[in-house]
Amino acid sequence: MVKSSLRYRNPILSGFYPDPSICRVGPDFYLVNSTFAYFPGIPVFHSRDLRRWKQIGNAIHRPAQLCFDGHRTSEGLFAPTIRHNRGTFYLLCTLIGTSGNFIITASDPAGPWSDPVWLSGAGGIDPSIFFDDDGTVWYTGTHAAPEGEAYPGNCEIYIQEMDLSLLAAGKNPLIGESAGIWRGAMRNAVWPEGPHIYRINGWYYLLYAEGGTGRDHAVCVARSKNIRGPWEGKQGNPVLTHRYLGKNAEIVNTGHADIVDDPEGNWWMTLLASRPFQEVCPLGRETFMVPVLWEDGWPCIASKTGLIEEEFPLPYAPDHPTDNIDWISENSCDHFSVNSDNDGDKMTPNSIRLPLHWLMLRMPVNEKDAALSLTARPGALRLFTTAATMRGRDHPAFVGRRLKHKNWTFSAAIEFTPQTETESAGIILIQSEDWQYRFELYRAASGCLSLRLVRAAGTEDEIVMTGECSGEEMPGNPLILAACCDEMAISFFYGKDRSSLKHCAGPVDGRILSTEYAGGFVGTLAGVFASGNGKNIHNYADVFWAEYQHS
Repeated sequence: MVKSSLRYRNPILSGFYPDPSICRVGPDFYLVNSTFAYFPGIPVFHSRDLRRWKQIGNAIHRPAQLCFDGHRTSEGLFAPTIRHNRGTFYLLCTLIGTSGNFIITASDPAGPWSDPVWLSGAGGIDPSIFFDDDGTVWYTGTHAAPEGEAYPGNCEIYIQEMDLSLLAAGKNPLIGESAGIWRGAMRNAVWPEGPHIYRINGWYYLLYAEGGTGRDHAVCVARSKNIRGPWEGKQGNPVLTHRYLGKNAEIVNTGHADIVDDPEGNWWMTLLASRPFQEVCPLGRETFMVPVLWEDGWPCIASKTGLIEEEFPLPYAPDHPTDNIDWISENSCDHFSVNSDNDGDKMTPNSIRLPLHWLMLRMPVNEKDAALSLTARPGALRLFTTAATMRGRDHPAFVGRRLKHKNWTFSAAIEFTPQTETESAGIILIQSEDWQYRFELYRAASGCLSLRLVRAAGTEDEIVMTGECSGEEMPGNPLILAACCDEMAISFFYGKDRSSLKHCAGPVDGRILSTEYAGGFVGTLAGVFASGNGKNIHNYADVFWAEYQHS
């Protein structure tokens, strides 16, 4: 390592990347995030300098691993933990709404990852794993107060021993009885969650969040000489929170943290937080990082303010920094082409190979349910007009990518010849199945190719505008559909080429694409879709490229 004058900027992962967990193996850092009902699930990032991050894979990367059927957008995968021990990577996570907590393993964090082993008996959420110095392995999680919840959010952090020989045999590795160790730092604390245990300088440390996932979110810490307790909280808890900064704070919702040391012995905390624009957070919860100092045996935030700041110095530079960095954070135009792993005339669930930062909603388990193809037309992504809609909980013909900035433009080139008045295809800005904007092509009663902007805001669809495409935009010719956000006002455009796009609708209110309006835990995605809107039409739309730009 060499001394560095580098600085890094927050967030280190912008856009919908909540619940970060981080580990280090030699000079390499690995980080994962929650993805809820989106597939592929749990992105895996790599860095050697903590400043520049490259996605190298997804931990849930094939439909046979999990089933998200019927899950709402903010259900699915909650709060993964990634750890490494003796050549194996371990990842624990919760599948909300159906199966509970599970563990998967890999020798390479880029994958492939194993099928889940379900941790039966491990109730609650937010599982973590701790490898003690004596070889004992511990499970850590959060569940409701076992004697009964005295109030909403009255929860307990607990531990239970694990036998990894059982895991190697594909069996539930939990053994013995669980034991509660902590109820929270504050009196009547709510939602003590996201627990991680470390052993540092002879002490066991429990880092966790409390206060809920909104503006009262906070990072707290406790310690003990014995993992079974008694545990004591830091008198200065919370270690980090922005809860008292008010509505005008530039960063809010700070919590759900993990810590790691670098090869030089410096300590760092990754955590989630949000950036509000006009008092709402359409990007969702993002990944931030702050330096940590140890004082009197306790961690504290090594900033002048004790808060998350926009920039921090990096005290060292690695000999071999991460390559091809930040490609998902900059302007990009993605062209959809078949991956060498794909085969067959129609895409099967096991052969879907979109760019790593593109997501689907849920995923088809059976080949007959596949709504996408990268092979049906070389150089295009084909979206089939199946019955599934963007308002339902099925497997829609949809792919999207995270919005990552306050002001942005998203556009896509789409060829679509609707056969009936039922079907539609276009671009979508989606916060959930109930909150979205769809700018879509459809066939009017007159038989003409037409455009409409549909607004969903928790109730039935509202058609904001309709209009026929002008004569030169005929069926069978690709059209460019675009959405542009400027200070939370979104306008929509269309045309044959990028230099001559015509304004079609808007501006409309972008604030509805936020958790403050929609609830839940996710951020907004921009993407492309097709639908038979309740009927299997056996038609399709072809997408040639999709571009994201920001200012």
